[in-house]
Amino acid sequence: MEEILNYIDGVLIPLDSEKTLDVYNPSNGHVYARIPHSDTSDIEKAVQAAKRAFPKWSATSINERHDILSKIADLIDKNLDLLAEAESRDNGKPLWLSKKVDIPRGSDNMRFFANAITQFSSESHEMQGAINYTIREPLGVIGTISPWNLPLYLFTWKIAPALAAGNTVVAKPSEVTPLTAFLFSKLCIEAGLPPGVLNVVHGLGHTAGAAIVKHRDVKAISFTGSTRVGKEIASIAAPEFKKLSLEMGGKNPNVIFADCDYDQMLKTTLNSSFSNQGQICLCGSRILIERSMYDRFKADFIARTKEMKVGDPFANGTRIGAMVSKVHMEKVLFCIQLAKEEGGKILTGGNRIFPEGKEEGYYIEPTIIEGLPADCRTNQEEIFGPVVTIMPFDTEEEAIALANDSDYGLSCTLWTSDVSRTHRVSKKIHSGIVWVNTWLHRDLRTPFGGMKNSGIGREGGFEALRFFTEPKNVCIKY
Repeated sequence: MEEILNYIDGVLIPLDSEKTLDVYNPSNGHVYARIPHSDTSDIEKAVQAAKRAFPKWSATSINERHDILSKIADLIDKNLDLLAEAESRDNGKPLWLSKKVDIPRGSDNMRFFANAITQFSSESHEMQGAINYTIREPLGVIGTISPWNLPLYLFTWKIAPALAAGNTVVAKPSEVTPLTAFLFSKLCIEAGLPPGVLNVVHGLGHTAGAAIVKHRDVKAISFTGSTRVGKEIASIAAPEFKKLSLEMGGKNPNVIFADCDYDQMLKTTLNSSFSNQGQICLCGSRILIERSMYDRFKADFIARTKEMKVGDPFANGTRIGAMVSKVHMEKVLFCIQLAKEEGGKILTGGNRIFPEGKEEGYYIEPTIIEGLPADCRTNQEEIFGPVVTIMPFDTEEEAIALANDSDYGLSCTLWTSDVSRTHRVSKKIHSGIVWVNTWLHRDLRTPFGGMKNSGIGREGGFEALRFFTEPKNVCIKY
């Protein structure tokens, strides 16, 4: 039984045996670790440590911050195998995916913002008889709440720009997938990050997370998670005038025109549908296909989906691992049953499966559904699992209307070889990101975020550094 500890004021705090939560391995359904069941008193200690550390950390040179964050990035690279194994055990994703994407992206985030802060500049404006210049100052103590689907990836995505900009941080990783954040805490100690600059507190959202959001000394909240929780956070934080960055759900359209590169589209659509068991906010869960190629696509997509191996995250050849938790698995299975009740036809998948030796794990077949109207719950509500719907369209205008028929607006994938259509349709799509002939192709310099119920604010590049700083104008008459 592993013990996962809070990291407060530069030290790992011994576990209180009377205040713990169990952590499950989704691949076999067994408890493998305990974490602190942190409450307001733990958050208070973390916030006070961050407050004490802020004056000195905010006054450090950009080069000092760069060097420490870069060292942490190097340590992530050095510990790739350890972190990848921990991520797959904690989350259920295939080990190859953790090694190829999740852990390397964690080090990329730290290294990118270590370098970005050295290039972050302010503005000056000359006027008759005076000059104005803008200072961007760190906010103070930042609260970050990160999700379970990409644990280290999104944990570092938030803390890296906050620390680079000179803030101190109280971070709450998901209680479902806490292990890599705990290991990251150890790397921070090894890298020489000063005490209190980063504090990692484990626990539940409605206790530890809520205490971070409510604390008067926390100046900004960066949250990734469900739209429901994002609304609750906004209702608490907005009246206190805290800065908010809320990256929430998605019900993303994948719009496929008949003039696309078919083979590349089919290969990528398998990934955009089922990567990480469909547990990525950017997965394309509503697949819209031009009618002239609908039957061909359906047949090939079903055949390729049936070939995807579901099973043990650590087994060779596994494409789809375990769902992150029993509760989430049951929610996804409920959504599949709802689709049937709404008149949907299951073309493949739709069932829980029990791989040999992992019968108690949380596994669901990749599922394709057709025959549903655009306005049904299955096509409107985020499922966040290996479940997609397919639907034909006849015209470009119909495709755009179907793509925009959602309360969400995070991302869209567009497949076409027509350059004019690329620009025309991209402009009309209501989402924060449009990928054309690709998916999850991310340049860390670009703004990331959604429209409508997918959130507010933008992360990434200088947008993140602007969020974690406050502009001040200085006007000097001469």
